[in-house]
Amino acid sequence: MQLIFHTFNLQLKHTFTIAHDSRDVQPTLIVELKDGDLSGFGEATSNPYYGATIDKMIQSLEGIRSIVESQQFATPEDLWKETYPFLKTNPFAQCALDEAAHDLFAKRKNLKLYENWGLDPNHNPLTNFTIGIDTIEKMVEKMKELPWPVYKIKLGTNEDLRIVRELRQNTESRFRVDANCAWSAEQTIRFAPELKALGVEFIEQPLPAEDMKGMQQVFAESVLPVLADESCIVEEDVSKCQGLFHGVNIKLTKCGGLTPALRMIDEAKKLGMKTMVGCMTESSVGISAIAHLLPLLDYVDMDGSLLISNDPATGVNFDYGKIIYSKENGTGAALR
Repeated sequence: MQLIFHTFNLQLKHTFTIAHDSRDVQPTLIVELKDGDLSGFGEATSNPYYGATIDKMIQSLEGIRSIVESQQFATPEDLWKETYPFLKTNPFAQCALDEAAHDLFAKRKNLKLYENWGLDPNHNPLTNFTIGIDTIEKMVEKMKELPWPVYKIKLGTNEDLRIVRELRQNTESRFRVDANCAWSAEQTIRFAPELKALGVEFIEQPLPAEDMKGMQQVFAESVLPVLADESCIVEEDVSKCQGLFHGVNIKLTKCGGLTPALRMIDEAKKLGMKTMVGCMTESSVGISAIAHLLPLLDYVDMDGSLLISNDPATGVNFDYGKIIYSKENGTGAALR
């Protein structure tokens, strides 16, 4: 098996702004695992908030090249377990490798990944489309540019309620809001009734991750459900979110790939929480990996490839929020 790296700068169609970040270009690493005529692909983007850079990812993966290339692994889970001791401090790198492994191993069996997992995609949730923070006029323009059944609205400004009111005037689509840790408990509880009246389904990560006391209050008093994002990074965080959140939003890059994400989804379900997977503005490689988890999810945020203008890959497509799988096996992703 051969380990190959591909790096790209993904150009965003619009400046993407959230409460703690703003960017026009998204660097990304695509990992290829090549075995004869078959190749598996996985991806992780850089992220300053989590200290993830392309150079650090490549350096970490170079450190395990001999393990990956010299051994035979029966399953992607075996590869994940073997490399985790070396990559546990770099889950972004682990994610790219793990996605590539799942893609390759399903292709070896001539199966799509969801088929390899024994899943039925006939009742998949629709993906939302994210509207990043901007002037209200531009946020409305972005929404009108792509009519969609579900929008996730990034908040964390001094006029959050006004933003949602104005957007509501221009669509009947469902809303979700994501404050990215920017609110207080008091704000969240106060905002929730009007947000609910404006057609918002849930609030994602309203408080800073460390504010557990505040989340206890929000969980008890908010009229809208709350989902964890920054509070749910790795597997052990799922149980910590019980009693603080109604559900968890799992990011493959943060937890280390599909292998731990599957365990996190199972744990959340056992604890009676809703399950969601989100993206980090990946190309069609990372987005196509997420797509095969859909039969296990209540919600999904996998619009990353829709936000970029120079996708270096092909994979899943979209039809008004519905995911259309590639005809190819594995995750269906391929470099152009």
